[in-house]
Amino acid sequence: MKIKSMLCVSALALSAGFMLPMSQAQAQAYVNVRIGQPPPPRYEVVPAPRRGFVWAPGYWRWNGRRHDWVGGSWVRARPGYRYVAPTWVRGPRGDWQMKPSRWAR
Repeated sequence: MKIKSMLCVSALALSAGFMLPMSQAQAQAYVNVRIGQPPPPRYEVVPAPRRGFVWAPGYWRWNGRRHDWVGGSWVRARPGYRYVAPTWVRGPRGDWQMKPSRWAR
């Protein structure tokens, strides 16, 4: 009788082990958005210089459906660095990717 119950417990444990990976399966979804070429930059009148600030020119931002213009603004200068504006570059597969603004030495 004892051997029979041990066999049942072992069989249950073994079958539960086989079912475990199936219950933990996860679905993965990938979304690929193809962004078209951004429009040419808009002409902006740059205001008079401000001490301690640099002018960050406007740029086109992708909002998920289309490009939106973000106007230029003054950004506090960082001594020893130069401001690099955001730019759109064509990726290796022909898609457009935005390189965000940054401070370079």
